[in-house]
Amino acid sequence: MLFEKLNLIKPIQRALNTEGYEKATPIQAKAIPPLLEGRDLLGCAQTGTGKTAAYAIPILQGLSFGQGNTKGRRQIKALILAPTRELAIQIGESFDAYGKHLGLRKLVIFGGVPQNPQTNALARGIDILVATPGRLLDLMNQKFISLNNIEYFVLDEADRMLDMGMIHDVRKIIKHIPETRQTMFFSATMPTEIAKLSETILKNPVTVEITPVSSTVDIIEQTIYYVDKKNKMNLLIHLLKNKEIISALVFSRTKHGADKIVTALEKAGLKAQAIHGNKSQNMRQLALNNFKERKTRILVATDIAARGIDVDELSHVINFDLPEVPETYVHRIGRTGRAGMGGIALSFCDQEEKPLLRDIQKLIDKVLPVVEDHPYPLMETQIKPSTTDRARKAFAPKAADPNNLRKSRRTSAEKHKRSKWDQAR
Repeated sequence: MLFEKLNLIKPIQRALNTEGYEKATPIQAKAIPPLLEGRDLLGCAQTGTGKTAAYAIPILQGLSFGQGNTKGRRQIKALILAPTRELAIQIGESFDAYGKHLGLRKLVIFGGVPQNPQTNALARGIDILVATPGRLLDLMNQKFISLNNIEYFVLDEADRMLDMGMIHDVRKIIKHIPETRQTMFFSATMPTEIAKLSETILKNPVTVEITPVSSTVDIIEQTIYYVDKKNKMNLLIHLLKNKEIISALVFSRTKHGADKIVTALEKAGLKAQAIHGNKSQNMRQLALNNFKERKTRILVATDIAARGIDVDELSHVINFDLPEVPETYVHRIGRTGRAGMGGIALSFCDQEEKPLLRDIQKLIDKVLPVVEDHPYPLMETQIKPSTTDRARKAFAPKAADPNNLRKSRRTSAEKHKRSKWDQAR
């Protein structure tokens, strides 16, 4: 469906034209009309489907109609909660882009940075607040923020908030929002606790389900490389020396692993930066901006830090480590192939990760094609027992043998006698 057929006001249409938006994605086409009518919405959509525009555009249009009725300092009318600072920033940028001709004020707040610039902006008055739960609760407790005038409430990536332990903060925030409001609830998956939360905050919602998390975006080319763990870095360097990889987002399971990858790449003459939770907010934002502006060709990230990374025409996602949760694979590769564009996802799998690969393929109902023509093929034939496994085997009870059992009992009795004799002495 074309955006011009969605009954949008001219300032928003003009902004969308500037952004090059002509045809709405499926979630935008299904969500925008009921949201413009004021309905609550439950959206089940994976990353890269265009859900930010699906709720931002109706909110902007609704707020634009009430602009002339506001007297005195502006009050917060729209609240969008996001799990990570990167996603919050991306959402804020989307509101800026779609609402550039409306004169509405927006603020993004998150932790890890000084609060004074945020509180100063709040004092001047804003219409739209995009926030992570922790910083929002902190400023509410300090009386810098009141949510008494909220008309639009969005909970974005609710399942990720559950994973990150934020759901209790979310429940506290909801208690401060007026009952009469329009609520939009988005989640890629629907675990039991998330489903229960949606039932408590939504009223007769429209349900929009786009591309279930179990089915990855078909236009993304996905392949698997079997490689020994010790050769993963060599394979990564080998692949990234190919200039056809215009931009690559490399996923590491750990923060330490991400830093190690960057160090190895730089030693090989490949410019890269890392983004993870141990980096300061300024360093994370600088790395992300450099990647978006093509100053850095390679960005290495952990899963949580990568939430909200929205890069135009990201050509490759590389899974250096396979994720332990199969749904995370879908989120990762969704960083490419966004808004209907193609992309390539490459994944490394060592011997110990084969069970993780089986779980991923079961979830997406697809067997990933294997790239066999590479210089570091998998050589290990069996998984070496871990230290824990060896210890468990060493201390495991032996099979019951009557002779051994009688011998064991005699030995135990003799030890007991000697112990009593030693005590008596």
